[in-house]
Amino acid sequence: MFSTTTGIRVRYGETDQMGFLYYGNYALYYEVGRVDMIRQIGITYKELEERGIIMPVVELKSKYIRPALYDDLITVKTILKELPTDHKISFHSELYNERQELLNIGTTTLVFLEAKTRRKISLPEVLKEKLQAFFEK
Repeated sequence: MFSTTTGIRVRYGETDQMGFLYYGNYALYYEVGRVDMIRQIGITYKELEERGIIMPVVELKSKYIRPALYDDLITVKTILKELPTDHKISFHSELYNERQELLNIGTTTLVFLEAKTRRKISLPEVLKEKLQAFFEK
């Protein structure tokens, strides 16, 4: 298992009329956590795209437990529970407020595609090399 944390402060423009983080913005917070996780292992989404690899989202699940509020500092915990063995990767997200109360859980599944052909490919070797150490027993 491999996990990272990222802090995000809820901005006014991200909230609804009740001052809650708008439900559609949780996916953006998951993305911030995902991008940061990839960066923390030593590669960026931009570099993957330059190598001809794209990763579209194919499934998103989200469970709302309690609201995130305007100006809350949210900790996004991003978890990779297993090393991918095929063309898919699933990132698990947990969002916490400053009191460490669990606010939301979600899972985002992406597929690896060759950018030019848009065909599925297996876990790119560059990602496998960087992630493998976290999954060795």
